[in-house]
Amino acid sequence: MSSQFSQIPHWFDNYKENLKISLRDPEKPWTKTFDILEQRSGIDRVNIFAVSATFCALYLVFGCGAQLLCNIIGVLYPAYVSIHAIESSTKQDDTKWLIYWVTFGIFTVIEFFSHLLTNIIPLYWLFKCGFLIWCMLPVDNNGSVIIYNKLVRPHFLKHHASVDKIIDDGIRKAGSVLKDD
Repeated sequence: MSSQFSQIPHWFDNYKENLKISLRDPEKPWTKTFDILEQRSGIDRVNIFAVSATFCALYLVFGCGAQLLCNIIGVLYPAYVSIHAIESSTKQDDTKWLIYWVTFGIFTVIEFFSHLLTNIIPLYWLFKCGFLIWCMLPVDNNGSVIIYNKLVRPHFLKHHASVDKIIDDGIRKAGSVLKDD
C-alpha cells in the first residue's frame, strides 16, 4: 500500500512537466495568449495558469452559472481540437478525441439520470470539471483513455454482437412497417 503512495509525487511531477511543455507548445491554441500574458506581466506562464485555474475552481464552487462554465470547459477545447483532428491526416488524434467524446457522452447520460446527485453533492461542478480536465489532459494515458480501456471497451467487446443484432432487428422491423404504409 505504501508503494502506491510513493508513486504519487512521481505521477504529479509527470503531469507538471507535461503542463510546462503544453503551455509552450506552438501547436496549442493557448500558447500565444500565454506568451503575451507572460511578456506583459513578467510572471511565468505556469503561475499564470495556476492562478487562472484557482480562480476558475473558486468560481465553480461559489459562482453563479458554475454548470455553464463547467460545460464550456468540457466542450469548447475538446471540440476545437476535435476539428483539428478531423482535418489532420493522422488517425491517432482522431482516436484520442473519439475516446474523449465517448467518455463525455456516457458521463452526460449518467449525469442526466442522477440529477438528484448533482444537487446534493457539495462542489459537484468543481469535481465534474476536474474529471473532464483529467479526461482531456494532453498526455497519452489521460482519464478518458483509462476509462475507455478499463470500463467501456471490455463491456463493448462483451455485448456488441447482441446489441448489433437488436439494432439490426429494429431496423428490419421499422423497414417492414414503413413498407406496409
